[in-house]
Amino acid sequence: MNIIETNLEGCFEIEPRIFEDDRGYFYESFNESTFNKLTGFNRNFVQDNQSKSKKGVLRGLHFQSPPYAQAKLVRVVSGKVLDVAVDIRRGSPTYGEHHAVYLSDENKKQFFVPRGVAHGFVVLSETAEFLYKCDNLYHQPSDGGLYYNDRALNIDWMIEETAIIVSDKDRLLPSFENFESPFIYEEELSYGYSE
Repeated sequence: MNIIETNLEGCFEIEPRIFEDDRGYFYESFNESTFNKLTGFNRNFVQDNQSKSKKGVLRGLHFQSPPYAQAKLVRVVSGKVLDVAVDIRRGSPTYGEHHAVYLSDENKKQFFVPRGVAHGFVVLSETAEFLYKCDNLYHQPSDGGLYYNDRALNIDWMIEETAIIVSDKDRLLPSFENFESPFIYEEELSYGYSE
């Protein structure tokens, strides 16, 4: 497993070690001990989610507010997406900045998104199946998000705006300018990471 640090503290791209031969391939998609050692993450994943979406579907930018905040380890089992994380930890040196990564069934990359970082993705292939490992259970009253196409965030979703399909709920998410983040950078370290 190869861990690639990003510009956002605590966000990691993860490349698995793949064993291929004429029969196909094999790889270890998750090993808690190795993952925790390489990332410094010290919590357990307690919920797995899976979605299937067609081309152009954009889900995000989402988070859950404390104390129900979630860290996510995400990957694609079929298709291709552009996956995006936005730092919303007040006091963070990268507050309001984002990191984008291509995830696909071909590159088999994973992306770890810590608590205090909003997350979203857009489907670039005809369809995509997306898996999420979460370190906290879903709690609907704690749902939050940011408008995906906010000018202040300046995210290039790598797809024409007219081709993007967004839920009515996501279209009504607040702009970054009108957003009061429930996350504080210093507090983040106390409920998700070893020091």
